Amino acid sequence: MTIQEIYKLAIEQGIKNDFRPKSEIDRMLKKKKEKFDKLPEKKKQLFDKEDLQNPYSDTRILWDNNSMAEIKKIVVGIDIGPAEIMLADKLGGIDLVISHHPNGISLAGLHEVMHLQADILAQAGIPISAAEGLLRNRIDEVNRTISPINHNRTVDVARILNMPLASMHTITDNMVARYLNSLIQKKKPLFISDLIDILMDIPEYQEAEKVKAGPRIFSGNLNKHCGKVIIDMTGGTEGSTEIYERLSHAGVSTIVGMHLSEKHREKANKAHINTVIAGHMSSDSIGMNLFLDQVLKQSKNKIEIVPLGGFISYRR
Repeated sequence: MTIQEIYKLAIEQGIKNDFRPKSEIDRMLKKKKEKFDKLPEKKKQLFDKEDLQNPYSDTRILWDNNSMAEIKKIVVGIDIGPAEIMLADKLGGIDLVISHHPNGISLAGLHEVMHLQADILAQAGIPISAAEGLLRNRIDEVNRTISPINHNRTVDVARILNMPLASMHTITDNMVARYLNSLIQKKKPLFISDLIDILMDIPEYQEAEKVKAGPRIFSGNLNKHCGKVIIDMTGGTEGSTEIYERLSHAGVSTIVGMHLSEKHREKANKAHINTVIAGHMSSDSIGMNLFLDQVLKQSKNKIEIVPLGGFISYRR
C-alpha cells in the first residue's frame, strides 16, 4: 500500500464507523463544495482542499516525500513528537510515521470535528438545537486554546528528516466508539461491575491495567445499575460541562469515556450519571488497532508495525 491508499482507507473507515448516516456526511461535504465554489479566487488558493473530500479535519497526511512509494514499515504512536520522529529516523527503514493525536494542520483544525458531538447527543435523546447550543461555546473555547500552540513543530522535524508523517484521530476514535457500543449493546450489562468486566476482557485494557491505567469508575460505584449506556469517545475532545443534566433527563444513566476532567466529573456526579473511564491511551490504541487491522488486511500482511508513543499494539 502507498501513503495515499492508507489515507483513503482511513477516510473510508472513519465514515463507515461514524454515528451519523453516510447520506448526512455526503450532504455536509456537498455544502462545503458549494461554499468553496463561491469563494473569491484568492481565498480558494488558501483553502484546505482536503476538506472537500475528508470530513475529519484532524486526520491528514502532514508530510509526504513520495505518495506513490510502497509502505513496508510504519512507526505508530498515540503521541508523536520531535523525539519520536528522530527515533524513527535512527531506526532506519521506516516508510511512514502515524500519530493518533493530531499535529500540524490536523491539530489546528481539531475543533472543527467537535460538531460530531451534537449528532451523538441528539441520538442520545437531546434535541439537536439544544445539543448545538451546548457545544457552541465549548468549540470556540477549544479553538482559542489551540490557536497559540506551535502546531508545526513536529511536522518541521519530519520535513527536515524527510520522514513521511500522518495523523489519524477522529477516524480511529469513531472505530473504537462503534466497537465498544456494539459490544456493550450485545452484552447488555446490568450493573457497573458487569460493565467493568466487559471492558476487562479487552486485551488493550488488560495491558493498561498492568501499569495501573485500566478502566476506572469516576462517578457511581460497582453496585449501581448501568441503565442506558452511551459511548463518549469521539468528536475531537471533551464537550460542554452542561450536557450531563440534559443527558440525565434524556434517560442516560451511564457514560463510558476515555478521559474526564474534574469539572466534567463533578457535573456528571451532580446529575447522578455513572461515568466509567476506560482509559485514554488504551482506548486510543483499540481504535488504532482496528484501523491497522484493515491496513494489514489490504496489504496482505506485508507491512510491519513498530509501536511506540503509548500505543498498545494488538491484532484481532
